[in-house]
Amino acid sequence: MRENDLILQTVSKVAVFIILTFGVYLFLSGHHNPGGGFIGGLTLSSAFVLLYLAFDVESVNAGIPLNYKMVAAIGVLIAIFTGMGSLLFGRAFLSQSSAYFNLPVFGKTGFATVTLFESGIALGVVGVVITIMISISEDV
Repeated sequence: MRENDLILQTVSKVAVFIILTFGVYLFLSGHHNPGGGFIGGLTLSSAFVLLYLAFDVESVNAGIPLNYKMVAAIGVLIAIFTGMGSLLFGRAFLSQSSAYFNLPVFGKTGFATVTLFESGIALGVVGVVITIMISISEDV
């Protein structure tokens, strides 16, 4: 760990929580408002980049043991399989459908298949951005 980064490390702990919350909001609001998987994924990955800047790579990897290449691959597979799911029902590739469910706590709640697609996009973006940032930092 680097020395004399106490202020950056303290502020980043609070800022990461705020950035992650905003990233989830952008992801969830993307169906009806500006946002979605891509911008939500970029916002979420910026929180991870802040962690990697404030702390060293080994400390962050010990706390968040993820293989970001695998996260990107899983995200792309989710996006592709969501698009291909419509082909099983004789519809065009990436056609979306929606339904309403009566959930016990939330009541009548709408769900669209585009949310699954956007989650794949978000995971793909997070995986790719963090993989790029880690590989750049290893070269230095």
